[in-house]
Amino acid sequence: MTPLLDKFRQLADARDALMQLSQDPFRVTIERILSPTEARVNGRPMILAGTNNYLGLTFDPQCIEAAVQAVQEQGTGTTGSRMANGSFSGHLALEQELAEFFGRRWSNVFSTGYQANLGIIAALTGQGDVILIDADCHASIYDGCRMSGAEVIRFRHNDVADLYKRLRRLGKRCANTLIIVEGLYSMLGDRAALAEIAAAKRAYGAYLLVDEAHSLGVLGERGRGLSEEVGVEDSIDFIVGTFSKSLGATGGFCVSDHPEVDLARYVSRPYIFTASPCPSVIASTRVALRKLRTEPALRVRLWDNARRLYDELKGLGFRLGPDPGPIIAARFGQKEETIAFWNGLLQQGVYVNMILPPAAPDGGSLLRCSVSAAHTPDQIDRICGAFRSVKAALEV
Repeated sequence: MTPLLDKFRQLADARDALMQLSQDPFRVTIERILSPTEARVNGRPMILAGTNNYLGLTFDPQCIEAAVQAVQEQGTGTTGSRMANGSFSGHLALEQELAEFFGRRWSNVFSTGYQANLGIIAALTGQGDVILIDADCHASIYDGCRMSGAEVIRFRHNDVADLYKRLRRLGKRCANTLIIVEGLYSMLGDRAALAEIAAAKRAYGAYLLVDEAHSLGVLGERGRGLSEEVGVEDSIDFIVGTFSKSLGATGGFCVSDHPEVDLARYVSRPYIFTASPCPSVIASTRVALRKLRTEPALRVRLWDNARRLYDELKGLGFRLGPDPGPIIAARFGQKEETIAFWNGLLQQGVYVNMILPPAAPDGGSLLRCSVSAAHTPDQIDRICGAFRSVKAALEV
């Protein structure tokens, strides 16, 4: 390798070491999707238990019909950004529908959830400002902070006392401070201490952004996320989310009562310089949002499945996150044990997410299940049975 590429040598060695123990997770090939919860993977039938398809809407007939009609009428893509090529009517309609759903005045749609965080954080903050982020925030939040040029201060995960301490130290700078947390954290499925964090924000006059990517459609009476569930929506300045979880598509958004969110279009590089979402994606997302609003039975089925899987795995002795939810993570101490277990589950016909250091919290490893409203009781039984079988085989 040349000096420029020397940095990849260690990565290549790590990949080779992984492949001595396992398949390369990046080369697991989903050959055919059969349903929201089933596929053919590497030549074998597989239950999908790691897709974030929380409401199971990826195969909803009405969502598909809307996407097909949009492709036929408007083509396969926009071929440019909204700043350069203009907004399609669907972009504007979806923004209005999102604003109405969240009870906010302003909404901005991005091409991905990742770009929503990049675009909004970097537009809202800059040199002279401060961003206080929970240490376990998503990579897109960290990257948005780096783009912003603001001073970035981490507080310990869900440690409200640590947040208060850092706000006290900032003093008058709190007026230029943006606190960022997530509703549900994607690794362990634990919830932000949002009521206490919102109280800290109010006490010190800071601003608060909540990423509801994994809690949209999951938490709250109307599915608006953790801020709705704990009754602090009035204290949240900015809500960011994605279409790639409960809404079964791709894209992202930010809603707010601050008109600056609308002005952010003019300074947000990920918004200005990225092709806008495809018409088919916008069309299916609009239908999915309507279903989220009008079909609460989807959320009921999701939670029935989540509680059942959580209770079964906990009963088998797995070390899980603190509460049942759509994300259920079994924690392991050793990387090798995690890899062996993941391979065993694949052999049993169950696909879950394998998270290895440094991505997993606390330097450990975990196997992350995401539960769907589309999972049948039989599929939940089979997932539990696969965990039971692999555990017994590895303990011999």
